[in-house]
Amino acid sequence: MRLPRALAAWGTPAFDGVLKQEVEGLDPALLPLDAALARGSHVSSPRVGARVLRAEATPERLSVKLGLFFTTLIAGCACADDPTPEDDLTEYCEVWMRIDRRTAETEVALVED
Repeated sequence: MRLPRALAAWGTPAFDGVLKQEVEGLDPALLPLDAALARGSHVSSPRVGARVLRAEATPERLSVKLGLFFTTLIAGCACADDPTPEDDLTEYCEVWMRIDRRTAETEVALVED
C-alpha cells in the first residue's frame, strides 16, 4: 500500500486531514481489522473511519499512530429460528502506519497492548 498524498502533506497543517482522507479511502482488507475484532465475528463495513493520534518523523520514515473505527457483525446461520441478530457492532482499534519517505510505501501493524 502507498500513501503518497499523506507523505506530500507532511509538515503542513493539512497533514492530518489528508492522511485521514487517504486512509478512509483504502480497501478495508488492506488493514488488520480482522485481527482487532472484539465484539463481532466479521468486518461488515466497506468504510473505515480514521483519527490521527500521533505522528513523528525520522529521515527514513513517518510513523503515525491512528485510531480506526469500523463495524462488524456476528453472523448467524440465517435460519428462521436463529436467535442471533445480524446487527452492526461498532469496533475500534489502533494501528501504526510507517510510511517510507522515499517511496510512500506503507506498512501497517496493529498496536498490541
